[in-house]
Amino acid sequence: MYHFFAMLSRMKYINRWGLMRNTRSENLSEHSLETAIIAHALAVIGNTRFGRSYDPQRAAALALLHDASEIITGDMPTPVKYHSEEIRKAYAEVEDLAVEHLVSMLPEDLRPAYREIMTMSAPGDQDLKPLLKAADRISAVIKCVEERQSGNLDFSKAEGTIIQNIRDMNLPEADHFLEEFLPSYGLTIEEQDYTRQAGLKFSQSSQMVFSKVLK
Repeated sequence: MYHFFAMLSRMKYINRWGLMRNTRSENLSEHSLETAIIAHALAVIGNTRFGRSYDPQRAAALALLHDASEIITGDMPTPVKYHSEEIRKAYAEVEDLAVEHLVSMLPEDLRPAYREIMTMSAPGDQDLKPLLKAADRISAVIKCVEERQSGNLDFSKAEGTIIQNIRDMNLPEADHFLEEFLPSYGLTIEEQDYTRQAGLKFSQSSQMVFSKVLK
């Protein structure tokens, strides 16, 4: 009996933003999926617009498990985690031990593949790390936007700080995401529904279905 995947399923029980007042709690599973989607997008943007040679699928896989160690350690608030270099180094050691503990829950022949993902140690992974860091931060900005839209001002300063941190990375893929895709997160679902203005052609039966759904 091996417990690795059952343990990963517990990411949904790990809540983030522990020091902040939340109008809706965000769990680690949600954050990991969103980070994976954004990391994949950044890789595609890099390949398409900047002549990069990223592996979008690899970026997504790394992002899905980038915080898996928090199943064991919990989510340490950023101000605490980066309070001093000593605390950061100590927490990094704890993260490494947590990763190894999770990997030990797999059959031995599967451990190398998952250890490689969770430690980002395969050839080419170092090139993807800036994308993962940017995707992680963009996911945090999205959370800030959602909280602000709900009338919660606790995240206002964090939103500006994180956006500036992303800008300071000088990563064109991330800058493009902020400019082209982030503004949509502050819109209502009616404002995000562009199909009615896009001139798309539907059959009569499809139009009937969509008209019922969109009412």
